[in-house]
Amino acid sequence: MTNKTTWKKKGVKLLLSLFMLSLIILGNTSCQSYKNIPYLQNSEFMLPDSETHPLYDARIQPKDILTISVHTTNPEASLPFNLTVANTQYQQGRSGAITSQAALLPYLVNNEGRIDFPVVGEIKVGGLTKNEAESVIKEALKSYLTEEPIVTIRMENYKITVLGEVARPNTFTIANEKVNIFEALALAGDMTVYGIREDVKLIRENAKGQQEIVSLNLNDASITRSPYYYLQQNDILYITPNKVKAKDSDIGRTTSMWISATSIIISLASLIVNIVR
Repeated sequence: MTNKTTWKKKGVKLLLSLFMLSLIILGNTSCQSYKNIPYLQNSEFMLPDSETHPLYDARIQPKDILTISVHTTNPEASLPFNLTVANTQYQQGRSGAITSQAALLPYLVNNEGRIDFPVVGEIKVGGLTKNEAESVIKEALKSYLTEEPIVTIRMENYKITVLGEVARPNTFTIANEKVNIFEALALAGDMTVYGIREDVKLIRENAKGQQEIVSLNLNDASITRSPYYYLQQNDILYITPNKVKAKDSDIGRTTSMWISATSIIISLASLIVNIVR
């Protein structure tokens, strides 16, 4: 009886030790998993930026599609400088009237960054911000108009693509022509837990057609000061997946370790009980 009691006590102590060891291992694994999830880590240690930076403004690139409107107090004077086409509209009602309204036609920026503007001819806008391009067009119209016109430029194809480990990969058109990395992820439903946050790939093409691939660490709070924080038109954001998406991800491994640890403890318990008997 004494030997059996001793064996039982040793068995209980062994089980408790194994259980505590399992908890420690799983706890450490969970901590490591969590460290890889949050964005902008250690942001509390970032000092305010002492430099003043201009607000982001997109620059016009070849193959961009622009709508340009020119307005003056005399509509007839500015009419030749607005590239329009009649847009027929059918109005519902007893009269069944048909109306025609002018719609602006878009300009396609060619490979040299130029557009063919009515009356004036070719104007180089590539590489300029919208405000800069508007100023260039105003300057070109000085000899044709008696007053300074209001020139408004809009980018019709300002789009970005988000793919990889996100909830809703897609191509998104940005109405206000300004979007940062986190806003882009929000449009795509955010990154999944299987996405590697410290190795997000940004694919960008410059005005010469050269591809650039940049690795970004979204866990690092200093990403907000990166020149790649704001996305340009036609940028592609690729979220790199884990090596083995489900089985070998930290979350999947944690679940597997729980099952394995439980199985080991149960097996050892059965073995000890059989020995004591």
